[in-house]
Amino acid sequence: MANKKTQAGTNAQKVRQQNAQSANQQQQQANQQFQTEFASETDAQQVRQKNQQSQARKQQSTQQQNQQ
Repeated sequence: MANKKTQAGTNAQKVRQQNAQSANQQQQQANQQFQTEFASETDAQQVRQKNQQSQARKQQSTQQQNQQ
């Protein structure tokens, strides 16, 4: 696509590229914000504890099925 200029002399292709870069940067910032918020609300110790409990129940269930 050729670099077409508008009547005002604006390079339309360059503007599109800048808009795309800006949108990409905004999306990255939003993702980082979400990750920061999610990380601050997550209690890692509690997650580990719940995972251990789940694993124990799963093993118990498997053992009970094997005994039948």
